[in-house]
Amino acid sequence: MSDLPRSILLAGAGKMGGALLRGWLDLGVAADQIAVSDPQASDDLHHLAKERGFSLNPDLATLAPPDILVLAVKPQMFGTVAPLVAHFDYAATVLVSVMAGKTIADMARQIPAKAIVRTIPNTPAAVGHGMTGAFANEAVTPAQKRSIHALLAAVGQVEWLDREDLIDAVTAVSGSGPAYVFLLTECLAEAAEALGLDAALSARLARATVEGAGALMAAEPTVSAERLRRNVTSPAGTTAAALDVFATDDALRSLVTRAVAAARDRAVALGG
Repeated sequence: MSDLPRSILLAGAGKMGGALLRGWLDLGVAADQIAVSDPQASDDLHHLAKERGFSLNPDLATLAPPDILVLAVKPQMFGTVAPLVAHFDYAATVLVSVMAGKTIADMARQIPAKAIVRTIPNTPAAVGHGMTGAFANEAVTPAQKRSIHALLAAVGQVEWLDREDLIDAVTAVSGSGPAYVFLLTECLAEAAEALGLDAALSARLARATVEGAGALMAAEPTVSAERLRRNVTSPAGTTAAALDVFATDDALRSLVTRAVAAARDRAVALGG
């Protein structure tokens, strides 16, 4: 626990901010070291604050500068939130962003922080299986980076990037990626219905298949997805027949590449 910060201010406790908050509490971060600012706090957040004892919506004007300030708001809200936290003395405070699109330069123009980290967790963080990409600028110290890694790792895996612009690619792959998997599950269920299975059974089959495939990948972390695919594909069998359709004109790979590129381009645009 030595890597954990002494104080954290979380600005925004919606789905992602709330997942991080719960992860920190479960990790063992002391509640009296956490302050949460969210003017639209849900009833669940009020209940959690009462149950666990962290500070909810303190007066930011009188709050001491935290070791780590986490901005977990929508990028469109940054202009509203920035003035509320711009008064802090950032000499020893590292700013951590969970906002898609907003660059370090964007944030530095409105908040006088020197040490800034950009991160992109994804929604499976809510169940402890998140994937977070992170980039730290040169002002972030090794100790600060270790603290931030510990906080992010409370909700899943963490990968550090050596270039800030790669954050937009991470956003497109793992940040938005769960929605792609959910769409595939929908399509698989619809295909099952087209073959005559009833809707409820089709949904159960599709969902269990995707969940099981994910669990199999998790159980075999050193085995590539390609190898796992080959392991379940018998020559001239049923799986091979389906994969041949996916491979026609390389349509599936091309479609996924275009979709991920579109998500990356949108992430860039959100920072404009």
